[in-house]
Amino acid sequence: QVQLVESGGGLVQAGGSLRLSCAASGRTFSRYAMGWFRQAPGKERDIVAAISGYGGDTYYGDSVKGRFTISRDNAKNTVYLQMDSLKPEDTAVYYCAAAQAGWSVRRDSTDYLYWGQGAQVTVSS
Repeated sequence: QVQLVESGGGLVQAGGSLRLSCAASGRTFSRYAMGWFRQAPGKERDIVAAISGYGGDTYYGDSVKGRFTISRDNAKNTVYLQMDSLKPEDTAVYYCAAAQAGWSVRRDSTDYLYWGQGAQVTVSS
């Protein structure tokens, strides 16, 4: 069982930056691929970014490429999402998630077994 706790959400003006953190319980964090997803009101949950267990592989959704950066610190059991050049359309609840078989990135939400409670990110225009 893995418990995930997100932090770092909030309100920011367009063009600004935020960094989300996701702290995981357990001692085998590096075995899990990690992902960030987001869900805006009335929309489906979409993948934002994903990272393999040791951080060697990453994936970004088209809408955030070049603006967001996913990283992880396995010594701290934490995955991060650095969000720069934020746009109003980035407004959503952001969720971190953990998938077993962490040797590669996982893009499909059905691959993820454990989910955090979500963090609200609001970007004002």
